[in-house]
Amino acid sequence: MKTVAVIGASTDRSKFGNKAVRAYVQQGFIVWPVNPKEPTVEGLPAFASIADMPGRPDLVSVYLPPPVTLKVLPAIAAKGCDELWLNPGTESEGVLAEAGRLGLNVIQACSIVSVGASPAEL
Repeated sequence: MKTVAVIGASTDRSKFGNKAVRAYVQQGFIVWPVNPKEPTVEGLPAFASIADMPGRPDLVSVYLPPPVTLKVLPAIAAKGCDELWLNPGTESEGVLAEAGRLGLNVIQACSIVSVGASPAEL
């Protein structure tokens, strides 16, 4: 089974960071929500940072504003992943430049749609 870290996972079901958790679960992924303020997201144990997760994720899907995304990129690179999904609103020139410098395989697209789900229906 594929694993995914959702950084910026939310307990608010109207937010994309929550919808992504639900979309990945529906598609059979092992989901590791990352939220430093919540112990669980959608019944799953949440991790304060990607460094705290039990393993290396196949995918990392980010739902943070660009200044915060920039700060977590080194931790993402240290943990490793096959694909880093920068969802709409997370990217900036600085984020893209730093992700490239760190050697991350960046995909700029909606990760919810990529797994065949519609954000409006979640």
